[in-house]
Amino acid sequence: MRENIQKLYKKLLGQTALYGLTTIIIRLFPFFLSPFIFKAFGPTAYAPYADFYSVAGIITVLLTHGMETTFFRFALKENDHKKLISTAFFSVLFAAITFLVFALVFRDPLAVAFKTPTQVHLLTFLVIILALDAFSAMPFVILRKQERPVKFAVIKIINGFINFSLVIFFIQILPRHPEGLLGFKYNPEFGIGYVFVANLVASTVTFLLLFSEVLVARFRHFDFSLWKKMMKYSLPIMFAGLAGIVNETLDRQFLKFLLPEGIAQEQLGIYGGVTKIVTFVLLFKQAYVLGIEPFFFSHSKNENSRQTYARLMDVFITANCLIILFLMVNLSWLAPMYLKNPAYFEGIDILPILFIATLFLGIYLNLSIWYKLTDRTINGAYISLIGAAVTIGVNFYFIPKYGYWASAWATIAAYFTMMMVSLIWGQLKYPIPYNLYKNALVILITVIAGLAYYQNFQEHIWLGNILFIILALVFIIFQKLIPNKLLNKIRV
Repeated sequence: MRENIQKLYKKLLGQTALYGLTTIIIRLFPFFLSPFIFKAFGPTAYAPYADFYSVAGIITVLLTHGMETTFFRFALKENDHKKLISTAFFSVLFAAITFLVFALVFRDPLAVAFKTPTQVHLLTFLVIILALDAFSAMPFVILRKQERPVKFAVIKIINGFINFSLVIFFIQILPRHPEGLLGFKYNPEFGIGYVFVANLVASTVTFLLLFSEVLVARFRHFDFSLWKKMMKYSLPIMFAGLAGIVNETLDRQFLKFLLPEGIAQEQLGIYGGVTKIVTFVLLFKQAYVLGIEPFFFSHSKNENSRQTYARLMDVFITANCLIILFLMVNLSWLAPMYLKNPAYFEGIDILPILFIATLFLGIYLNLSIWYKLTDRTINGAYISLIGAAVTIGVNFYFIPKYGYWASAWATIAAYFTMMMVSLIWGQLKYPIPYNLYKNALVILITVIAGLAYYQNFQEHIWLGNILFIILALVFIIFQKLIPNKLLNKIRV
């Protein structure tokens, strides 16, 4: 039994390492790219990008409609994987094609409705990008299911590299050649549109590289009765995802519609730019979730599974708290270095709030295993809707007075509410022996120490990093994350 458990842990670590490293690499491309964009475009010029891509998340959730998670769940039940793959793939494909046709036909009235009548070309680019990304979604899932992480990683990295390289070429290199270069001539009026073009090219190449996986699906294998069962499971996940995206990105739309026109674009640009720094925290969360979700399902039938889930929560919370603490004690020099453009600096002070909010989100995603394993995904939708209601309420009432500060507080309020509701509800329906008091203490110490330092001792960077090292050692020992054999050697 112990050997089997060790093998499961090794497999988990291997999956998390492979997919996690890939996720980190591909997220690093846009992360390192953003400072160049901030330097080239001020908040107002950057605002259309933050605006459109805040809506992109909602559309992506609609197009994939929870099929990625559903696929892994049904893979445990369905013996005919050809039927499963084809049913999931064509479900997403039909949704994407319908969206593409509708959005292109009605792109002009859509642009007017979103208060962007002069940016129809950017909307068109975005529509095609989102459709291509949806076409590629299930082929990536197929690669994960077939345990082909190398191809998964290579294609993802190629996508990031192409996007990064083209943006640098268009906004950094091309403007230095007034006469043009390689057949291209920089047009200042096109501006942020070059970033959209780079993304479009990258998404096109990605889809082409996945074409062999696309051909695995056959329409003759599409099973309507299976599709109805999958949709029954996936639709609640989709609604939960929609509510989640509302919490993550819809505040940009509130800023655009609730603030005076002259102020809205600047506030939207500052908020959209500053929140890019939260990627530091999101990198770990995304890598962890990508590697852990298949493991959660495959490990669910083991008798010690709930103890394992509890232990993984300890690891996740400790690692996340240390990442947040490190960022807080170094934010005074990291943020200006990253943002480059002083026009964005006024928004830096909201980052500690957003870091803590992201921690609550990560914990919630770990807690969500209870309704996924019990096939009660509708409960996840209810929880996310509660969070969305908090987000909408706080943004609606407070943005006119407090601007993007209201959006930051709405985010932390929504994620904290979702985390607590899921914890209480989950323990009633699927009890897991989480170390609640120990983890709550780690979080509390992190929040108090981080905020106290940021508010009072920012100029003493050395002091902050000493604090970080001390607390890192305390947390690791307190949570018993050092193997006993190694700990005994240290003591000796």
